Amino acid sequence: MRKVLHTAVTTALIALTGCATHPSGLSCKPPSHAMNRVELLFGAATNDGKPITASDWQDFLDREVTPRFPAGLTVYEAYGQWQGSDGKIEKSPSRVLLIWYEGDVSTRIDAIREAYKKRFAQDSVMRVDSADCVSF
Repeated sequence: MRKVLHTAVTTALIALTGCATHPSGLSCKPPSHAMNRVELLFGAATNDGKPITASDWQDFLDREVTPRFPAGLTVYEAYGQWQGSDGKIEKSPSRVLLIWYEGDVSTRIDAIREAYKKRFAQDSVMRVDSADCVSF
């Protein structure tokens, strides 16, 4: 009986040492660990078609994003298109902000989205949430 129990415990420990499970159910193998990821997609022009300049964007990052996420972030230029309610295809340059984080930061993320909409007369800022295995 003792040998069977020892074998069962050893098997369980071997299974557990191979990965860590995230609340999302994501399981990562060391040295990676699970982190939350948010992607925010920002239109690079105002509703009246005026481009949001690189300096305006940088000022927004410096004032609104970096103070909320000083540990790091990634930004890249993109292109987006969508079909409006009138059936017309809208095309626009955009910017994507990626942030990997731990814990509950929804208030900070929503504050960034609201600040952008207000500052640049936007209808929305798309938010995509996921979890990734990350190692540094």
